[in-house]
Amino acid sequence: MLYRLAELLAVHYSGFRVFSYLTLRAILAAITALSIALFIGPMMIRALAARQIGQNVRDLGPESHLKKQGTPTMGGALIIIAILGSTLLWVDLSNRYAWILCAVTLSFGLIGFYDDYLKLVIGNSKGLPARGKYLLQSVAGLLGAVSLFYTASVPAATALHVPFFKDIIIPLGGFGYVALTYFVIVGTSNAVNLTDGLDGLAIMPAVMVSGALGVFAYVCGNSVFASYLLIPHVPGVGEVLVFSSALVGAGLGFLWFNAYPAQVFMGDVGALALGAALGTLAVIVRQELVLFLMGGVFVIETLSVMLQVASFKLTGKRLFRMAPIHHHFELKGWPEPKVIVRFWIITVVLILAGLATLKVR
Repeated sequence: MLYRLAELLAVHYSGFRVFSYLTLRAILAAITALSIALFIGPMMIRALAARQIGQNVRDLGPESHLKKQGTPTMGGALIIIAILGSTLLWVDLSNRYAWILCAVTLSFGLIGFYDDYLKLVIGNSKGLPARGKYLLQSVAGLLGAVSLFYTASVPAATALHVPFFKDIIIPLGGFGYVALTYFVIVGTSNAVNLTDGLDGLAIMPAVMVSGALGVFAYVCGNSVFASYLLIPHVPGVGEVLVFSSALVGAGLGFLWFNAYPAQVFMGDVGALALGAALGTLAVIVRQELVLFLMGGVFVIETLSVMLQVASFKLTGKRLFRMAPIHHHFELKGWPEPKVIVRFWIITVVLILAGLATLKVR
């Protein structure tokens, strides 16, 4: 919106052409999203508290979590508002990737909102039934995947690119691309949701992964950089940097209130939306496998739940004291802030490894 306005004003005053620079708009998107989050955060927290929309803590969880009972939840709506508001202000509105990203993020956010609403407002402790929740996620994920496939403009946009190798490019075809995209979007959405169990544990890795994917978007959308780094060049992908920067700003703004001890939790509305956004970003910049590496914390959390369930069903024994794995470390005696920061450190290392794939080929 503001980008378009700057284009019109540049006809009369050349100084407005500075807003044509993608890097500047990305910085402004991050600052705008951060400002929106910091501004409306206190009002949203007060509104949630006044309506007694608070966290329900399970008795079988770590005892240290009992004090979190009643903490305002559904704060993830703050993240979505900041991301979408900032993106629409600074992105080129003619860019299809921007609209698909916004649509997928909003749709998964609405699914999470409905689940939170049932649990926290209606009082249905189970919330949205698992099958219904997965069905809605599947529909949203498939629509996003099909939209990306049928609007692809170059073969590179629908091929699988293997990191660390410059010549391994696997054409996926329609079915393969849609299937992979669906699993990346829906899988990442649920993985982030599983990770969201401690104050700030999910949001900071999401911020870091989004920032790294923004780097991939910038070089992937630039023909010169893409050629030099031997990565696929997909026209129009560079504009995705604005969205990823907005996610970084919104995430940091939310972390201001979500840092230990949290004043607000994101709930499913935020976790599902963030995960879907990261999955869609990775697909657009053709770095699905790198997402698996950089989002290693999300992967480990998900695998811990799967292994715990499988072990208990097959042997009657549990591999971990509690799953997801962050609760296992809590029950071993690690203070919550220590678990959080160590998982952040692991994410930093994985992000660096992911970024190294840009050059190591």
